[in-house]
Amino acid sequence: MSRGFVKEDDQEEVPIVPKRAYLPEGVPNFVTTAGMEQLLAEKQMLLNERDNQRGTNENERRIEVNLINAKLQLLNARIAEARIIDPSGQPLDEVRFGATVTLKTASSGKIQVFQIVGVDEADIAKRKISFLSPLAKALINKKAGDKVALRKDRGETVFEVVEIVWT
Repeated sequence: MSRGFVKEDDQEEVPIVPKRAYLPEGVPNFVTTAGMEQLLAEKQMLLNERDNQRGTNENERRIEVNLINAKLQLLNARIAEARIIDPSGQPLDEVRFGATVTLKTASSGKIQVFQIVGVDEADIAKRKISFLSPLAKALINKKAGDKVALRKDRGETVFEVVEIVWT
């Protein structure tokens, strides 16, 4: 059918869905067990939201369902690609994916604690940093007592690895 015979009001809006956290092409989607649980909980929440969609009219409801389905498509792809990293297989004395690391800033003595996690579970407010972040990359394979230099726009910050904890 030609588009000339379709009323303007009948045209379906294509939902604009924000992309998930950036994961470079070819990089495995590492997740912790808690991270996989978060992804599955998010999926269940979206399924519930879609099933309970009660738009004010049929067109609004269809647009909302299309948006939720688009989000689910991205999420399902991320879940399918997820690789859970078992902490029991990691060397306990080295910083690796899933470890919680206590750092001391050399210049100020300030103590900070971060867990190295997957891109979808990273949340700086919860002290969880992505394994792709510059700090996490600098910390990987380090041991307690090692120093790590992180270059920033305004110079360099040196951290000492104080403690490595596995939970």
